[in-house]
Amino acid sequence: MKSIMSVSVFLSLFLALLLCGQRAASGSRNLLTGVGLSGGSSGTALTMMSENSNDECDLVMNYNITDRCGFVKRTPDCDMQDGFLNYLDLAFCLLRPNLYPLTITLCVVWLFFLFVILGLAASKFFCPNLSAISSSLHLTHNVAGVTFLALGNGAPDIFSAMAAFSHPHTAGMAVGALFGAGIFVTTVVAGSVALVKPFPVASRPFLRDVVFYMCAVFWTFLMLYRGTTTLGETLGYLALYVIYVLTVIISAFIYNRQKNSVNTTVQSDSPFPAELNSSDSSDDDDDGIHCLIDEPVQQVYESEYRPLLPYSESTSHILLSSLNPVDNRRWRRKPLSWKVFKVLKFPLEVLLLLCIPVVDPDKEDRNWKRPLNCLHLITAPLVCLLFFQSGKYGNKMIQDQFPLWGLVLLLGLFLAAIVFCTTTNDHPPKYHPLFALLGFVVSAVLISAAASEVVSLLHMLGVVLSLSNTVLGLTLLAWGNSIGDCFSDITIAQQGYPRMAISACFGGIIFNMLLGVGLGCVGQMIQTKSNVQFETEGLLTWILAASLGLSLALSFIIVPLNNFQLGRKYGIFLLVFYIIFLVIALLAEFQIIHT
Repeated sequence: MKSIMSVSVFLSLFLALLLCGQRAASGSRNLLTGVGLSGGSSGTALTMMSENSNDECDLVMNYNITDRCGFVKRTPDCDMQDGFLNYLDLAFCLLRPNLYPLTITLCVVWLFFLFVILGLAASKFFCPNLSAISSSLHLTHNVAGVTFLALGNGAPDIFSAMAAFSHPHTAGMAVGALFGAGIFVTTVVAGSVALVKPFPVASRPFLRDVVFYMCAVFWTFLMLYRGTTTLGETLGYLALYVIYVLTVIISAFIYNRQKNSVNTTVQSDSPFPAELNSSDSSDDDDDGIHCLIDEPVQQVYESEYRPLLPYSESTSHILLSSLNPVDNRRWRRKPLSWKVFKVLKFPLEVLLLLCIPVVDPDKEDRNWKRPLNCLHLITAPLVCLLFFQSGKYGNKMIQDQFPLWGLVLLLGLFLAAIVFCTTTNDHPPKYHPLFALLGFVVSAVLISAAASEVVSLLHMLGVVLSLSNTVLGLTLLAWGNSIGDCFSDITIAQQGYPRMAISACFGGIIFNMLLGVGLGCVGQMIQTKSNVQFETEGLLTWILAASLGLSLALSFIIVPLNNFQLGRKYGIFLLVFYIIFLVIALLAEFQIIHT
């Protein structure tokens, strides 16, 4: 709850700051533009500019207020095909020109709502189902941490990057978001963890993660510097993540083997059990731990309220109780602010529960809810069809006679009837783990759809406020996707697991950058059948890349010099570094500093 509320505060304050800065920096330019396009010359200027069908949509602010709607409708670049709504048409055509403050306010509210969808779909559905899939495949914690669980934690960042890469003009937003999130996590989050709980970091995992992340940043910098990348280079970029995963697996295997041999030797020479001789300074990798950190506590918590005598619930009661996202026992212990926010997002959680199945391998029944799971066989395929690629297949007809969604509905009803008639309420079927795969697919489609809306909405805000996509990516998009990780890592550190939190800081962003940029480039190559072209934002892009590289280099030098002790001074240094970076980036955006 705190993370979502912090997102809304960030969005409101930062948009107000950007609006004031944009007016101050470009007020004289807009005044001259307004004079140039007013009076008798406005028609001539409008005709000359609209004759070029290759005009970028950012030029709309150079027109008179009354001419902006016509420009948006005539310019192909203003046609947003990746979302459900055309936000530029909403801002310049549907709402009156003098209502721009209201437009921005509505956009902030809608953006906050989209971030809530991203957070809920990732934390409550996407990540748990990935945990269930990894458990069904009997993966080790190290492999699951750097693959499935890392995907669960980084789903909003990756899908946002892929959505931004779908259009050349918003590719800068993806770079800004991934680099901005990298700086935010490695400075603000890591610094906050060091302030909350000073601790000695595990040396080998820390150096390994920093080195791999520096390689990923340098490779991305080279692609941005050249302005293009090929398919072979992109596949090599993705292969770097495979090498990272193999390094984690091999290093964990070697470490565990050495640890077991040491424990065997100590056990043979000591009268005490081996458990008392083991150290808690393990080098095991804890990436993706956010998906699993609350499971033991939740399991103990539920066992306290388990009934003494077995009883059988009715089908209707199971359905109603499974659709209630509020735990009455927790409700009484929570503060008023938590309750208010829970009430606000209650309808959204119920809708998600209706559409996305969740499998929990830590429960005795694996979260088997027979009536709800049967309903999922009807709703989940429909949601995938209606939300995949922003509803592209929602109106498809089979031989121009029967809607595609009707066929999907009939198949869902048929499967639901079979499952309902062949199963019981008390025991999950053997194929119940397949519901985790279904939940994974549905939540991924919803996250992708929400991410596309976020990118389209931020692009519209950039046009209205005359801001680059890069600065929107490194601020609003990066904050919205990373603020949850910030509070999660701080909470983990407060609970006594700071090493776990710092490991998640670096391990997760490696996954986000390599797969976000790599899959985004591959997707654009498949769509355009050509090499990816990067349209950088000039000085701001290089400030972003240089700041992230400098923060990693300083951490690579300072932490070993301090004997891998992360103290409060180091935490303060990281926070100050991020503030300085943000100030320089905004000064470059408003042309106060330039080349």
